[in-house]
Amino acid sequence: MAEASIAHVTADSRRYDRVLIYAISLVGAMIALALALVGGGVGFAGPAWQVGLLAVFALWAERHHVRITANAEMTVSVLPVLFAAVVFGPLDAMLVGALGLLGDFRTPYPRWAIWTAMRALAGGLAGIAAAAVLSQGEAFGVLVIAVAVAAVVEALCDAFLGAATVALRGSGSARGFLTSMHPIMTATVPLYTPLIALLAYAYNELAIWSVLFFFGPVFAAQRFYRLYQEERAAARQLERANLSFAAALVAALDARDRYTAGHSAAVAVYARDIAKRIGLSPDDQRLAHLAGLVHDVGKERRIMEEHSAIGERILGKVEGYAEIARIVRHHHERVDGNGYPDGLCDAEIPLISKIIGVADAYNAMTSGRPYRDAMPTRVARMRLAQAVGAQFDTTVAAAFEAILATANEGYLSGAHADFSVEAQRQPSLAEGENAAVGPMAQVASAASSA
Repeated sequence: MAEASIAHVTADSRRYDRVLIYAISLVGAMIALALALVGGGVGFAGPAWQVGLLAVFALWAERHHVRITANAEMTVSVLPVLFAAVVFGPLDAMLVGALGLLGDFRTPYPRWAIWTAMRALAGGLAGIAAAAVLSQGEAFGVLVIAVAVAAVVEALCDAFLGAATVALRGSGSARGFLTSMHPIMTATVPLYTPLIALLAYAYNELAIWSVLFFFGPVFAAQRFYRLYQEERAAARQLERANLSFAAALVAALDARDRYTAGHSAAVAVYARDIAKRIGLSPDDQRLAHLAGLVHDVGKERRIMEEHSAIGERILGKVEGYAEIARIVRHHHERVDGNGYPDGLCDAEIPLISKIIGVADAYNAMTSGRPYRDAMPTRVARMRLAQAVGAQFDTTVAAAFEAILATANEGYLSGAHADFSVEAQRQPSLAEGENAAVGPMAQVASAASSA
């Protein structure tokens, strides 16, 4: 026990050292960029009061962040930084970005240093990119392109530095961070580009006082993100409630039939893995997993061939479960049209219903019952192969066989599948705890243990 504690402390110390070195490196890079700009003849171009006002906007946005996941917060402080980058230049953007984080100057200081350096570096590089485009002309179209390029550069800088921070901190994977960042970038960059372009045009062509109008869009965007976060929280709460309801149904059934809950957990695992194998989206993988958990809620021995239709009627009464109810209804259909309850053929059967059907049949064959022994996994796999094209979809069955071919004995038998454990996996799949932040966000726990 003492050795484990010492090892844990040593690991924390090493992680702290890595984060500290990373923070120092980022601050050094920030200073080097600023000195290089000054040495190249670039100076502060914006009036002090206007740059200060933009910094106040950035500071306000940082103080009203919206938490997206356990590892990330989202803000719109990037808006004043981008405006400064396009209108005034890279040094002004770096200053606005750095000043916007003064409110976070507290322990652990390496975290604040990382955030500040990331924001300043992103703003400086965005300013350099915008200046390069603006040197081609003064037309409004050129201004729009300059803003778009600056926004992309800022987002990419924020993404890669954030990914490095998450990896060093040990709170997630860099690859997962970058992957989940893509949809946010593609949604926000097109949204912010025309807004910043119009404000910059108004500033250059109409009056310098137009900078005061900046607060309106910043406030509106921040409010939008907060409403988005509240909606996500409500959706997660509803999903947990619905899952608890479904779990209660299976648990009640398990009181009469001890086989069912363990079978449902195994089917959920197999279905999720098949969905992943054939390239379905994370949302569809989650849907397959949840449908596997609840596919037998309508089970009743006396009317076995009606249980999928009964399950649909039960689940159809749960808010948000319409699609799952449809999947459950058709998981005993056959591709040759001889299944039940509706006799659907091949393309008429929902893909996830086909997945559940394969997983359900395999686990049913490899599970022992009071009236028969479990079938050897080798024989069950052969039975699946023999039924391809008649009962089972070729692609689904092939994907499952590829999974089983490299699986261990516990997975092959489904013996370690536990319904309560699998039920607990559902909320985490929906929340995406390792989701990335976007171009207007920060890594909230980049150095939280530093």
